[in-house]
Amino acid sequence: MADEQDQQGEQNRQQGAEGRASAQGGREPQGEQGGAQRHGVYATPRGSAPIPLSVLDLATVGSGLTAAQALRSTVELAKLTERRGFHRFWVAEHHSMPGVASSSPAVILAHLAAHTERIRLGSGGVMLPNHAPLVIAEQFGTLEALAPGRVDLGLGRAPGTDGATAAALRRTERLNEGADDFPQQLAELLRFLDDDFPDGHRYARIHAVPGPVQGTAPGGVQSADRPSVWLLGSSGFSARLAGALGLPFSFAHHFSAANTVPALDLYRQSFRPSAILDRPYASIGVSAFAAEDEKEARRQVLTGALSMVRLRTGRPGLIPTPEEAEAHEFNVIEEDFVDSWLTNVVYGTPDAVREGLDGLIKRTGVDEIKITANVHGPEAKLRSYELIADAYDLPTATA
Repeated sequence: MADEQDQQGEQNRQQGAEGRASAQGGREPQGEQGGAQRHGVYATPRGSAPIPLSVLDLATVGSGLTAAQALRSTVELAKLTERRGFHRFWVAEHHSMPGVASSSPAVILAHLAAHTERIRLGSGGVMLPNHAPLVIAEQFGTLEALAPGRVDLGLGRAPGTDGATAAALRRTERLNEGADDFPQQLAELLRFLDDDFPDGHRYARIHAVPGPVQGTAPGGVQSADRPSVWLLGSSGFSARLAGALGLPFSFAHHFSAANTVPALDLYRQSFRPSAILDRPYASIGVSAFAAEDEKEARRQVLTGALSMVRLRTGRPGLIPTPEEAEAHEFNVIEEDFVDSWLTNVVYGTPDAVREGLDGLIKRTGVDEIKITANVHGPEAKLRSYELIADAYDLPTATA
């Protein structure tokens, strides 16, 4: 069994390496003005990192802190990771969760665009069934105008909340309405982004603005870029769809680790070349946290684990302090959950975190990782990203 796992890991690594070799100096399927280059998919690793490192942030709100403080911390994290050479900075969409201030990705991204210059900014992700496709096309067309050439539109089909809240968002009494229609919603959104509904379609005369239609107006100039569309998922559904459409795919390893390799395999097997990509490009979200010593790292990640215990048992709240997490008397069920949860969090000293991330990269063959760190204090979170950057010899400043 171990030999089979090693062989599978090597196969995954080789598949990922082939795609990265193409991205880093090999064949570019659509030329300099199109394809993956135009849509900002490919990236070059920095420092000694084997693949590009990116960020997924939830603007978590800790006990004793405000949403304003959490969002200011998100801005500081974006500036820090841009300075250190991380490739993307994505923010999530969650609703009705007191410990998560990231309920409106487009609003947060617009603010981040004003405070950054180079790092790609994106949604990780917009939960498409919660929104009208035209509205998303308009919002991300606006973001593209604010930050030309560096906007990603990551899309998911989960609600990002409980069923009742999802029903309130969608103005319907049907708790699961929308998710089953995701492929149709996605197709509609892509046509709004490209402004290419066929003649006779009921939306043929409707245009997402800012968008391509402005380039066809008298005196208009076509933008060179459009938001890069990614599909997100934690199971096989979105993996298969992303592959069939030739889109980049990002898997939620941080809360669905058991499904990571099967989903990535399905994505690669389902992949069909497109105007965006000529080969699969996959990333995974990874919970990772570094501190100067392992004891402090565990002390910090326990805050996020206790927060998840409360969320899973119907008691969502703010992220507890390290002191509160240490003092909590976990029952047997909670202890089992925490042990299982922390098994999939890469934490410890910077060298230990690098070793854990490198092992995960090798096992999965991914092209990029997005690091998330859901802990109580903003200072600890910022320091963790600094330490991880140091472990990979990322630049202390970028030109």
